[in-house]
Amino acid sequence: MSNEHHSPLGKAVSYKAEYDPSLLFPIPRSGKREEIGITGTLPFMGVDLWNAYELSWLNMRGKPQVALAVFEIPASSPNIVESKSFKLYLNSFNQTRLSGPDALTALLQQDISEATCASVSVELILPDQFDRQKLGELEGYCIDNLDIEVGTYTPTPDLLHCDEADSPVEEILVSNLLKSNCLVTGQPDWASVQIRYIGRPINRESLLRYLISFRNHNEFHEQCVERIFVDIQRSCAPMKLSVYARYTRRGGLDINPYRSNFNAPQPSNVRTSRQ
Repeated sequence: MSNEHHSPLGKAVSYKAEYDPSLLFPIPRSGKREEIGITGTLPFMGVDLWNAYELSWLNMRGKPQVALAVFEIPASSPNIVESKSFKLYLNSFNQTRLSGPDALTALLQQDISEATCASVSVELILPDQFDRQKLGELEGYCIDNLDIEVGTYTPTPDLLHCDEADSPVEEILVSNLLKSNCLVTGQPDWASVQIRYIGRPINRESLLRYLISFRNHNEFHEQCVERIFVDIQRSCAPMKLSVYARYTRRGGLDINPYRSNFNAPQPSNVRTSRQ
């Protein structure tokens, strides 16, 4: 049985309200990467951007404090953290007294870095910064209005093809129709996805059909994005490619994986309207 099936995901749990880093449940990336043919050197670089909206602790006088948190987990990390365990871990601070935000940041960085076996960046957004948080949408041309017939709802890379006769282009394509399901519970995961590339034009209808084909697929967010990256790279061979997905939040967390094979600026961590 794979490692993720031993996680707390989809199981009844009792919430611990005092700090407990043992709640974090790491899952190796290697198994799913081998499934899509990734071994050895990664064909991309990138990051998983996690946003936490339900974070609270007590100050030294017992008064509750709140903040938002942003975690940047490098795509090169050996492990991801199962999302329910991440939520349980964050909730373990609810009745924990800390000297201040710096002390919390240090613990978060230490524990998530240890779980993922990588150096993780953590930023707290305190209440006096809440009014600076903005909404935005992914940059690019949205292909969702294409009038297509769809009949495939499991990932099918054969759907993808390029317009061979055309000259290479540089473009950004966006869809809000990406849906997959949790690998363990089968609950739906919703996302918007951005494809940035330089190469032969990707046929837009084929790309939309391919993205929709994830609709009944069970896989974690990070794994879906890597599968999309690998399938586009193999089917269309762009010279440069990046894939970025913004998933809607669940349990106070959203996960936004980014993968790229060139040194493009890391995408902005701007929350979309559906998040």
